[in-house]
Amino acid sequence: MQKITPFLWFDDNAEEAVEYYASVFGDVKVRNVSRYSEGSPGPVGKVMVMSFQLFGQDFMALNGGPLYTFSPAISMFVSCETQEEIDRYWGLLSVGGEPSQCGWLKDKFGVTWQIVPRVLGELMADADPARSQRVVQAMLQMVKLDIAALQRAYDGEPVPA
Repeated sequence: MQKITPFLWFDDNAEEAVEYYASVFGDVKVRNVSRYSEGSPGPVGKVMVMSFQLFGQDFMALNGGPLYTFSPAISMFVSCETQEEIDRYWGLLSVGGEPSQCGWLKDKFGVTWQIVPRVLGELMADADPARSQRVVQAMLQMVKLDIAALQRAYDGEPVPA
């Protein structure tokens, strides 16, 4: 097990969320499931804690009740190689959720995701400040990120709104 593991507090739908993420990402392995038992604070038989992996990254999910909710201050960053990958994850994770700007969205469980092309970091880190600034300005106008439009901004070409 890795040294630091994200621990996600759900109200009462941790199992549904993990199943949903399995359908979105495909590469999910459920490792352990603990269920509430007689005398525990949750409904008997309901999932209490699940440990799972997404692309080899360990996570834990808890059905802890409505005391705490998710905040965009913590988000899941998904590095994408292609526009097709961005479109797929964006399309699936935004169903029932709330798209934001700059590749951010909140899914139907309240978890915030950043769906970002890997190349964005390279474009923004260019030694030419004019190029990197054009990329940043283009990104700030986007909701779902568009690799071709970011590349056009980097190259100094007009980026349609």
